[in-house]
Amino acid sequence: MSSVALTNRKILLIVGGGIAAYKALELVRLLKKAGCEVQSILTGSGAEFVTPLSLAALTGHPARTGLFHPDEETTMGHIELSRWADLVVVAPATAGLIAKAANGMADDLASTTLLATDKKVLLAPAMNVRMWLHPAVQANVMRLKGFDGFHGVAVVGPDDGEMACGEFGPGRMAEPAAILQAITDLLVGPDGRSLAGRKAVVTAGPTFEPIDPVRGLTNRSSGKQGYAIAAALAARGAEVTLVSGPTGLAKPVGVKRVDVETAMEMKAATEAALPADIAVLSAAVADWRVDTVAGGKIKKAPGGPPTLALIENPDILAGISKPGPNRPTLVIGFAAETTDLEANARSKLSRKGCDWIVGNDVSADVFGADGNTVLLVTRGGADAWPRLSKTEVASRLADRIADHFSSEA
Repeated sequence: MSSVALTNRKILLIVGGGIAAYKALELVRLLKKAGCEVQSILTGSGAEFVTPLSLAALTGHPARTGLFHPDEETTMGHIELSRWADLVVVAPATAGLIAKAANGMADDLASTTLLATDKKVLLAPAMNVRMWLHPAVQANVMRLKGFDGFHGVAVVGPDDGEMACGEFGPGRMAEPAAILQAITDLLVGPDGRSLAGRKAVVTAGPTFEPIDPVRGLTNRSSGKQGYAIAAALAARGAEVTLVSGPTGLAKPVGVKRVDVETAMEMKAATEAALPADIAVLSAAVADWRVDTVAGGKIKKAPGGPPTLALIENPDILAGISKPGPNRPTLVIGFAAETTDLEANARSKLSRKGCDWIVGNDVSADVFGADGNTVLLVTRGGADAWPRLSKTEVASRLADRIADHFSSEA
């Protein structure tokens, strides 16, 4: 971990109730050592285990304890405090705090801040093993992970081990060093590669071009690769807008998702997300749409199937790649090919005017699968990657993007 990876990052630490609250003090020490500025919120239950004075001494800021304290509300209330932070960390995250956040309940400073924040949230759960495994707690965690919006929720731990109550199993709060690593991964990215301060737009999934109210032209893209890329960029600190065609995938943590259906809608949403530093256009956009969409379902008729007049959809990649004030610094397109991968990818790179092309071999089991074989083509050459999981492809591509901007700095 880089010694300067977290320098000047602002962490808001919410300390819930439970014996694991003592670990929050060690987490503060590690965060301060890493160069972070830390402010804290201490719940009423948390104050039964650690004191406001302890947190204040370690953070250098008063521990916030009450929703209605006049001084706190006039200087930095729950709205200002949540906006101040780069990341909100809840450690320990109790079943009660998780339930409140998952169900929009806000009756104290901690829960109100969690509802008001527009930043990523990292939960470090800590509770009895039976509580952690209870379906209600698991459902609340999954609900938080799946929320759409401008921010996302990540979870670190819990670990297996002996509980203070004497039982054994998952429920122990992750160790402070592990939480620090999770914070680093969320704000900076693995291996210290950071895209903090960069803005990215990613397109993913298929488009659907209606023929009538029940039929349409589409393709077999699952969107998994684009979603993985959006998640990898966000994990390295980028502000990511994901423009998604119809998929059944959950929104990645820390990503803003804009749902679209047609190519025209995708074009408009992508342009609305500009200006950006990075554009990764991985969506499988339909090349054509019908000239006129029927107002009612087209019925079978004795004369046979209808004749559909098709017109071309806009070329989103070529349009985004054109020189202009809103052109992203780095534009990356995808080329799904069944033969002559490098030749076709290089031809597309030249035609579209983008900076990189990810050539995607779709001749085998790719659509809907978790693996991919790609060739990264740039103006300087081509780099063939072995078959990797789509998550690994995304991570490797995000690293290359981070390295690209680092070399330009």
